[in-house]
Amino acid sequence: MSTQKTVKIIISGGGSGGHIFPALAIADAIRAKVPEAAILFVGAKGKIEMEKVPLAGYPIKGLWISGLHRQLTLRNLAFPFKLISSLWKSIAIVRSFHPDVVVGVGGFASGPVLQVASWLGIPTLIQEQNSYPGLTNRILAKKVDKICIAYDRMDRYFPKEKLVMTGNPVRKSFSSSTINKQEALAYFGLAEGKATLFSFGGSLGAQSINEALAATSELMKKHPEVQLLWQAGKLYYERFKDCEMAQLPNVTIRPFIDRMDLAYAMTDLVIARAGALTIAELSLLGQAAMLIPSPNVAEDHQTMNARALEEKEAGVLLKDADASTQIISKAIELLKDKALLAKLSENVKGLAEPEAANLIAAEVLSLIKEKGNR
Repeated sequence: MSTQKTVKIIISGGGSGGHIFPALAIADAIRAKVPEAAILFVGAKGKIEMEKVPLAGYPIKGLWISGLHRQLTLRNLAFPFKLISSLWKSIAIVRSFHPDVVVGVGGFASGPVLQVASWLGIPTLIQEQNSYPGLTNRILAKKVDKICIAYDRMDRYFPKEKLVMTGNPVRKSFSSSTINKQEALAYFGLAEGKATLFSFGGSLGAQSINEALAATSELMKKHPEVQLLWQAGKLYYERFKDCEMAQLPNVTIRPFIDRMDLAYAMTDLVIARAGALTIAELSLLGQAAMLIPSPNVAEDHQTMNARALEEKEAGVLLKDADASTQIISKAIELLKDKALLAKLSENVKGLAEPEAANLIAAEVLSLIKEKGNR
């Protein structure tokens, strides 16, 4: 590719780590291919991307935007004003930056920017991480040039001719880690020779998973051969750190795990939500998991994700409503079935696409080349 003109790319979206960490992986992959590329992020004010993107070394601009709430709420009354404000600011950002291509990674911030790029005739690409697309990407699908996907049969929701199977990108640390199980156990102060569970619900935590774990201390007492690393999340750690479950000798509770690669390396079974980023990480590492889809996400897409894995015997689905009575009993039952754990691990690894970030970066750059050849 010619380097006479600096390649300029906007990456928009966010709202959660599940959106922004893959977006950063895509940006890094673009930079690896075109080191002089100028990359600007556009996110939602007050959301995780406004902190994480600058820490990763990229500039970001924030929009006053949020999603529509499914229940009738007064907060929805502000949505039209936020949308108009975000469209005007997106016009200013796009005209000022002059991007060669605009990428949307999902989340409400991607809508206005991709819409403006479409109006101005700028090439556009969206990355859909889930097996059931969110509202923003379903609306944008007719306007964009390419759609990068991670699941089969997405032509049910998107124009087939625009689809490119790439998989979901994950952070570099997962593919480059060489930590063994013994080192990982030592890092967290856990014992060797015990079956190890690792439970997490995202960086902020998952209330229903935390409550379910807290209610199962009696069962954990009866199984000292099993140990649990419990990420309660920043929102819930203070509430749960002194509960009976957290005080057991075979339970270690933390507010946040900054070395997820180490946590995965020592774990026999993961207990987690079914977000796209989590599933991409599980796939890359071949990690057996019991997935508890969040009931609070748009269009219940986490249930769709978990079912997609369960259909391929690559994960076990436990409904959120059943977690309070089954979370530990089901996990212990799975730990005892070594053949099933091995099958789950093998099958989920078969779904991995370790080159996802590079594949998406190549599609982004190809749109620039196609535009130049017109």
